[in-house]
Amino acid sequence: MSDAPLSHPVQAASVPSEGLDVEIVASPREREAVAALNDVISVESLVARFHVRPFGAEGLEVRGVVDARTTRTCVLTLEPFEEPVHEDVSVRFSPRAPLGGGEQDVDEDAPDPLVGGAVDLGAIASEFFTLGLDPYPRKPGAAFEPKAAPGEAESPFAVLRRLARDGSGEG
Repeated sequence: MSDAPLSHPVQAASVPSEGLDVEIVASPREREAVAALNDVISVESLVARFHVRPFGAEGLEVRGVVDARTTRTCVLTLEPFEEPVHEDVSVRFSPRAPLGGGEQDVDEDAPDPLVGGAVDLGAIASEFFTLGLDPYPRKPGAAFEPKAAPGEAESPFAVLRRLARDGSGEG
């Protein structure tokens, strides 16, 4: 149903009126695919817990959470470190939702399209995992400290700062 590394389709017609609780625990192969898709070193765990319930006449509402542990590369030190991911999920689907294309006003509260009467919960888990990743991952404690290149002149602001500290107006 989907090109997502995780796939867990649920037919809207099969969801009871009281809803359905679904837990998706990614297998090692699925975690490897999610890691490759997101350019992370590894995904040690990825678990999605959803409550799926009917929305409107023929739609679905998906609420829950995606939790994961990943190993990322620090953008400052280039060292690997563990980064947790925690993303809350709240998405609605309707067969009458606009499919996009063309220029139109976008209503952020409008439901997503329900295609073929089903929702792929695995694709939702993968998407929210990606949204939960820090785009510039930093190892805890890593800080950027620019160093002056050899032979580079001192910044005029550094000179002013030193003069202000010394209390002297002369250079």
